[in-house]
Amino acid sequence: MTVSFESRRSIEQVEEGHDLAPKFDEHGLIPVVTTSADTGEVLMLGYMNAEALQKTIETGQAHYYSRSRKILWHKGASSGLLQHVTEMRIDDDQDAVWLRVTIGGNLGEASCHVGYRSCFYRSIPLKPLSEKVTLTFEETEKTFDPVAIYGDVPNPTIL
Repeated sequence: MTVSFESRRSIEQVEEGHDLAPKFDEHGLIPVVTTSADTGEVLMLGYMNAEALQKTIETGQAHYYSRSRKILWHKGASSGLLQHVTEMRIDDDQDAVWLRVTIGGNLGEASCHVGYRSCFYRSIPLKPLSEKVTLTFEETEKTFDPVAIYGDVPNPTIL
């Protein structure tokens, strides 16, 4: 089965109707906020193209589109930390998706390729005491060792 999307015909259809008519950006992507189904904690922000959105709906497991690698990405396929979708929502104008997930695997409930539970493991101080902003680590222990899982591969999204 291949899930199909409706064309966007009117504000009423998009905002108040029952049709799934996602609005992808100029790159063919839609942002996705992913949270823990158990705690509500924000785990990551990713992007989906039409194929990733279709596969997520069809399989019940999160699929994303990697902007750096320019490929479809089945979250957890390499690490075993599969994201099982318990709920999927789309916002009012259908240009953003929210996933609530549980995470399978024997490494704990982690979503970040750096090894932390959440990709949002550092906080930014409000009203810093100096011009230089210093991030604070809110997660101090990694859930898994990324080198043991992925090897010593540099992250292509950095630099």
